Amino acid sequence: MLTAGVDLAAEPRGTALAVLDWSGSTVTVDVRVGVTDTDIAATAPGVEKLGIDCAFGWPDDFVTFITRHARGDRVELADDEGMAWRRRLAYRATDRATRAITGRWPLSVATDRLGLTAMHCAVLLDAVTDAIGEPVDRSGAGTAVEVYPAATLRGWQFDTRGYKTDVGARRILVSRLLDRAPWLGLDDAAEELVVASDDAFDAVVAALAARAHALGRTHPVPPGYQDQARREGWIALPVGRLEDLAP
Repeated sequence: MLTAGVDLAAEPRGTALAVLDWSGSTVTVDVRVGVTDTDIAATAPGVEKLGIDCAFGWPDDFVTFITRHARGDRVELADDEGMAWRRRLAYRATDRATRAITGRWPLSVATDRLGLTAMHCAVLLDAVTDAIGEPVDRSGAGTAVEVYPAATLRGWQFDTRGYKTDVGARRILVSRLLDRAPWLGLDDAAEELVVASDDAFDAVVAALAARAHALGRTHPVPPGYQDQARREGWIALPVGRLEDLAP
């Protein structure tokens, strides 16, 4: 089995791709930073799962809101006003489910800086569609699946404080990851890259989350949300332990 992970940025310079080969007793890791959509799309047909760290869509209520506003229609969508109403515009169903599981809100694709990267992701998903020969199922039922590396790590009981900005914190986190997953075959160059670059590190974690999803070790889309997940996307949060992924 091959799984891949993408830490997506608005531009290729900050985008990283990791491919993990699970066919042996040691998982080989190929990780690169500065990859293009062409690089990612070329990888997609050869992997079991491609985990992408970015929102796959926008909230249904937000799409309705801006569509009505663009037409010049009145935009009230509900009787309740204030924060609860705005949160329905800002957050997807999967964001609310993620908060229920993790206790934290993900970034809002509608109101935070994530929106720029999500625009890139929409184009990337088209490229992946062309490469695999079928539309990407944003619920995660096909090749591509939406993942959330920081929440994945916390779900596996890692301390993620400071790892995005502090090289020292990231070095400790990488060391602890390898202690618990000695089968993860980071060579010296790859290990130094994931310590030096949070993008590279998140790409590796995204590929691990893709493995969890391929094994059925992620929270499923709840009953009644499948159609919405196909429009908005759905974050695959692992259940169980990191150790359960061992080849």
